[in-house]
Order: sequence, then C-alpha cells, then structure tokens
Amino acid sequence: MKLKNLLSTLAIAAVVLMVGCNKDDDNNLDLAPTVNSSDPANNATDVVLNKIVTVTFSEAMNPLTLTETTFTINQGTTPVAGTVSYSGTTVSFEPATVLTLNTIYTGTITTEAENVSGNALEKNYVWEFTTGSSSILAPTVISTKPENNAVNVELNKIITATFNEAMESSTINASSFTLKHGETTVLGVISYSGMIATFTPMNTLTAGTIYTAMISTDVENLNGIALAGNKVWSFTTGVLSDDIEPTVSITNPLNNALNIERNKTIEATFSEEMDPLTINTSTFSLKQGSTIVPGSVNYSGSMATFNPTNTLAAETVYTATITTGAKDLAGNSIAVNKVWSFTTGGSTSYLAVVDLGAAVNYVILAKTAINNNPTSSITGDMGLSPAATSYITGLSLTNLTGYATSAQVTGQIFAADMADPTPTNLTTAVENMITAYNDAAGRSFPDFLELGTGNIGGKTLAPGLYKWTSTVTLPTNVTISGGADDVWIFQISGDLNMSSAVNVTLVGGAQAKNIFWQVAGEATFGATSHFEGTILSMTGITFQTGASFNGRALAQTAVVLDGNIVVEK
Repeated sequence: MKLKNLLSTLAIAAVVLMVGCNKDDDNNLDLAPTVNSSDPANNATDVVLNKIVTVTFSEAMNPLTLTETTFTINQGTTPVAGTVSYSGTTVSFEPATVLTLNTIYTGTITTEAENVSGNALEKNYVWEFTTGSSSILAPTVISTKPENNAVNVELNKIITATFNEAMESSTINASSFTLKHGETTVLGVISYSGMIATFTPMNTLTAGTIYTAMISTDVENLNGIALAGNKVWSFTTGVLSDDIEPTVSITNPLNNALNIERNKTIEATFSEEMDPLTINTSTFSLKQGSTIVPGSVNYSGSMATFNPTNTLAAETVYTATITTGAKDLAGNSIAVNKVWSFTTGGSTSYLAVVDLGAAVNYVILAKTAINNNPTSSITGDMGLSPAATSYITGLSLTNLTGYATSAQVTGQIFAADMADPTPTNLTTAVENMITAYNDAAGRSFPDFLELGTGNIGGKTLAPGLYKWTSTVTLPTNVTISGGADDVWIFQISGDLNMSSAVNVTLVGGAQAKNIFWQVAGEATFGATSHFEGTILSMTGITFQTGASFNGRALAQTAVVLDGNIVVEK
C-alpha cells in the first residue's frame, strides 16, 4: 500500500513538473523583443547631417513589421522622409535628405514591431539626438556587391563595398569589415583600392546559406570622419558549383577602333570576377607588330587594365591579348585567347599652328577690361575692344592720337574709342582671336586625352594635341619638351589653374609662340608663378601678384594684372 501511494505521489509530481516546463516554454515563446542599442545613442550630440540611424534588437525581427510607419524620425512634430531597411538584428533609417544643423530629432520604434514569433515590443522605444553645427557630411557606402538581399550568389564571391569618397585605408580591416554566417565569423582577406573595399573569403562559401556583411563606423575618410552609419547587407548563396568559363565581355578600346589617344589605358572587363593572381603581364599584353609594349597590369572588381610605360606612337596599329592563363575564382580559364586591335590617332607629321590673324599683334587683348595693380612690366602692344579706354585701369595712360602709352608698357595701348583706324583694327583682331579660339577648340583626334585626369603637375609634355573635359591644374612644375618647329595645343573644357611659385619650363628648343592653351573657363596663374604660351580664354585671365608670363594673353572678357612681368613671345 505504501509503495502504491509512493508511486502515485511520483506520478503527480511528474505531471506538475511537465506542466511547469510547458509553461516555461510558453513563457519563453511569449518574451517580447527589446532594443539593445541605437546609433546615434539617446541624447547624442554633434551628429553628422547625413547620419544613417540604426537600432539593434535583442533578437531577429519580422522584417515586414519594420517599415516607415513603425520606425520614424521626427523634427518636432514634422516627420523626416526616409527609407527603412532591415538585416540581421539591425534596422536602419536612411533620411532622404540631409538633416538640419543644430536640431533635435526624435526616433521612435513602435509596438507594431514584432519578432519572428509575432511578439511585439512591450512599449514604444523613443530616443533623441542633436545634429552638429558643422555642415560636413560623413562618408557613405554607395553600392555593394552582392547587393542587399541578392540570391544565388556564387560560392567564390568576392564581397565589395564602394564608398562615395576616398577613405583612410588603415581603418578598413578585419575589425571594421566583417562577413558572418549566423553568429559565425567568416575568415577573409580585406583590401582597399580606389574607393572600393574588398573582402575575399579564405574558403568557398557554403551553398544555400544566408551571409551578412557589415562595414562599421570604425571606417573613416581621409579627414578622420567616420562612416555615416554601420552599413549592413545580406545575401544568399546558390546551390550549384561554378563550372562556367569566364569571358571578356567588353574591351576599351573596342576591336578595330580608330583615332585612339596615345596615352590610352587599355581595359578588359570580364563576365565575372577573376583570380587577381592570374591577371598579370604574362596573361595581358600589348604589341606593336611583334614588338612587346612595356607596361603595368592591374585588376579591380571585374576589370583588368594595361597601362603602357611610354606614350603610344601616332597612327599605329596595336594588338592587345588576354590569354587562357586568366582564370576566374573557381579556377576556370577563358576558353580561348581574347585578341583585339586598335589604331592610335594623332599625326606623324607636324601639328599645324593656330593662326592668330591680327590678334598676333598684341601681347594682351581683351574685350571687356584690362585691370592692372601697379607696378607691372609689359613688353608688347595691348588692345581692348569693344570696351573703351576707361576700362583700362592701373596703367596711368598718356593718351595720344589713336593710341596711348604707359611707363609700365614697352609698346602701345589701344582701345575701341580711340581715333581711326584703331577701332577697325581692334574689331578685326578680336574677330581673329575668336576664330583662333574656335580653331584650337575644334581640332580633332587628340594625341592625349584626360592626361593625369587634369593634374599635369610634374609632367613633361611632348608635342601634340591634348584634350581635357574638365579643369586642368598645375600644382607643381611642368616641362614642355620639343623642337623649335613643334606645336602644342591644349584643349581645356574647364578652368586652367596654376599654383603659386610653379614654373612652366621650355626645353629642347620649344617656343612659346607654338604653344596654345584653349581654355573654356577662367585661366588663373598663382603668385610668382611663370607660364609660357598663347592663352586663348573664353572668359577671364588673371595673373596674381608677381606672376610672369611669356607669350600672349587673349581673353574674350577681361585680363587682370598684379605686379606682373609679361613679355610677348
């Protein structure tokens, strides 16, 4: 009987224990999610104006419950427009426009935000932060590969993030750029080049798996400003191994292209990412006939580039080749050698000079004004038309019949309101100046295109036609090298800016009269700098204090002088 009672007691205890366990399990399922942290934190100050606001939860959430309705940013009672995204356990709010200086903002996550079990936050999560007094913007990630939520990603994928500006490479490392599978960190090699951060996994990724990449706010730009917010994105790998042969999908120049600039960097874009170790001067080469052209090979993203060591010859056929030694990340080679040819532009004969017509008679010729801050030294005649003599200032003119003189000018000064035949002569000279500008701007098939991306400091410039579609700068000395009959024409779609104390030097017999700078914007020459050549400017020409110049300054607006030495050449 006692044994029977004991067994009954044990059975009841077991039932109670099981009910208790089930009740605990139910309680665990009913636990509400919480917010672990926010960025900016509550009461944060000096927040950058393009801040990406993030909130990290205690567990995975239902993405469908995290929207612009459940995650809001307000300035007072005014909602801030923006986009909400979710990855891992972090939800992000990216404002559509930059925030306002010195302003308090309120962030709210409402109780409509739920975890994957359907449990909501117990109460709204509300916090505040204040923007800073500076309009400086933080750097951002503008694109990623793979994109957020990409699927069927190849198992040998290299992960990349492209920034909107140059970053401090030392801040891009294994701590600030991570890849995870769940809570497991993926080992990889991190590198940075040309605004692109790259994460190369050390092992093949697992098929059919979700991975989450993150670049943290430990990453900074060159001014020490941190990323606007943690950049988090996820992708899912495919289930098939890579056995597809890569191809060269496009080349630049194209096959059989003509009139290619002589400073061209040769490019080949592949159909997929390649093994960088297989892209080198053995697998990517350039030849002129049977002669190998020396150069360097680089690879980034899915593009290989060949940069010739020397300027290519004019009017010459070159052949580029990528061999089957080039392989993708899975070890697949391109099926056959990729071979293509192109012909350079330019000319093997002398480039024709720009005919200045009657404008050649003036060291300075302008249309609207010639302003001088004494005392300058000018050798050569000066002309102004259609503006009158009163628009020539700072030269203490002595007016004579049909011209004027100045102690600062070795030559004569002419203006449109002086006695005949000066007005007619000046009209012709100005017309010829404009014709010369159009001639220089209209020359076709440049030898050199976008040389130095506009920064020509430190370069030695051979004879030929140069073209830039933006501003050109001379931050350091420049050498123009060639013979007495050689010609240089520089087509500049933007401004021409020369730094202080920088010199342009002519060597080999090169002459200023054969050098033509066609400038669509303004031409500015820094203090104590020295320049050579004829300047054909659509707008103004400014010589800062102590700058010197050999050649001609021909402006379709004004020329400004400040204690300069100007000599007609």
